[in-house]
Amino acid sequence: MEGGKLVISLDFELHWGGVEKWKIEEKHQYFSDTIQFIPELLEIFKVNSIRATWATVGFLFADDKKQLLDFSPDLIPSYKRKELSYYNIFKSLGNNEVMDPFHFAPTLISLILNTPGQELASHTFSHYYCNEKGQTIEQFQADLEAAQHIAEKNYGVTLKSLIFPRNQFNENYLEIAKKNGIQVVRSNPDVWFWKRNYGKLAPVFRALDTLIPISRSLCFSLIKEQSGLIHLPASRFFRPYKESEKKIQRYKINRIKSEMTYAAKNNKIYHLWWHPHNFGEDIQNNKTQLLELIKHFKVLKEKYNFTSTNMIDFINE
Repeated sequence: MEGGKLVISLDFELHWGGVEKWKIEEKHQYFSDTIQFIPELLEIFKVNSIRATWATVGFLFADDKKQLLDFSPDLIPSYKRKELSYYNIFKSLGNNEVMDPFHFAPTLISLILNTPGQELASHTFSHYYCNEKGQTIEQFQADLEAAQHIAEKNYGVTLKSLIFPRNQFNENYLEIAKKNGIQVVRSNPDVWFWKRNYGKLAPVFRALDTLIPISRSLCFSLIKEQSGLIHLPASRFFRPYKESEKKIQRYKINRIKSEMTYAAKNNKIYHLWWHPHNFGEDIQNNKTQLLELIKHFKVLKEKYNFTSTNMIDFINE
């Protein structure tokens, strides 16, 4: 009996996900709580047989500052917005994971690799922005090469799945990704408010769609191939719990559960994603919501043969 699939992908970044936005001294507790929760999250996945892809920023792979410098490419991004090049903060980093756990994460990466069903994937080396003005395709090539080199050196793995930072999906860069060992990419949702640039309204439309359907179903069945790569569109961003949004949390969770149910009943794929640090502001409530979704998944698994997959599973199958 064929069934639908739940795909989970995580953008693992810590502070590298928004250096230009977040002052680290103001986010200390946020990232500390995130780091402490990740082992528990992996245990939750293990106990419940949840498979997931962890697209990890290459900077986090480094054992220490010296190795980070050694593996950094000579050709670095020349963004017009200089603050987006995170090479600019290297001088302020601590020496290693013990001194600076917000910018180095070899212990957590090893834990991911040692947890059944978890795929270690690429989120580029430097949290590279593929649609920003000023950068070039040659710089992207150098970035992916660096990500693969440090993954091979430290963990003996080739990263086979890629998630573009900030969802800056760029079709022109797919051939480069393939040449650098990538086989699967996460593409953006195939709906109207992702296909056009709505400026400041885009986040409003996306947030609204987490509560009520303003688009067609985000589940899918056909796997698109382009430039020799499998594309797995994102379905839903698992928005974190916020006390200020307490009254609408139930709508958000019910929306995800209904989409999962639709995918299970109709043999479709549902791709849920988030950042581990999204849980950082309220670990307990976010954990409670995640466990509710996992409980619902297990009901669907029993009733409709709904299965858990990570991104590279689509190649292995």
